[in-house]
Amino acid sequence: MPRQLVLGTRNRKKGIELQVLLAPFGFRLVTLADLPQSIEVDETGTTFAENAALKATVQAKHLGMWVLGEDSGLSVDALRGEPGVYSARFSGPGATDESNNALLLERLADVPDERRTAAYTCHMSLSDPSGKIHVDCEDYCRGRILRAPSGSGGFGYDPLFELPEYHLTFGQLGLAVKGVLSHRSRATRQFVPKLLELIERGLWPGDVG
Repeated sequence: MPRQLVLGTRNRKKGIELQVLLAPFGFRLVTLADLPQSIEVDETGTTFAENAALKATVQAKHLGMWVLGEDSGLSVDALRGEPGVYSARFSGPGATDESNNALLLERLADVPDERRTAAYTCHMSLSDPSGKIHVDCEDYCRGRILRAPSGSGGFGYDPLFELPEYHLTFGQLGLAVKGVLSHRSRATRQFVPKLLELIERGLWPGDVG
């Protein structure tokens, strides 16, 4: 039977991406959307690591479960790292993928192609029910921001984020290819061996309670 892992997000698209990455290792994800007793966690951190830790520890203590907190976002070099930890709410209250993408294009309107470089970051933190973090990992994927969206796959800034070596955006590549190249897949490749080690040592029950 697959081992269940609680993912500290209600973002079902993110949950699907991580499910695809973790399924080959025998894990089944449960998101907060599946747990009516879950709470909202304020993302008050100034780094991806701080926000991932908040999502993991606060939710884990509330639920009495092991929780994987994941925080990710886009950092654009010409914008001095913005939107960064504010990626999901870049365009303000009520932000959507469309409004965030529109604001990003507006902010980069006068930036030449060679200076439109950016990086996606993903940080993962796994907390036990007491709020102790047992696994921390972070990885990146570099690319550049196009002048118009291309592709309907993925979410967030994916239709604007091009991998120069492929001349395709994450919105065009689809889950299978993105699952090999993305920041989230790279962080997952760090995360899984550490999680399997916890299981081997008998420290993680692999259950949602």
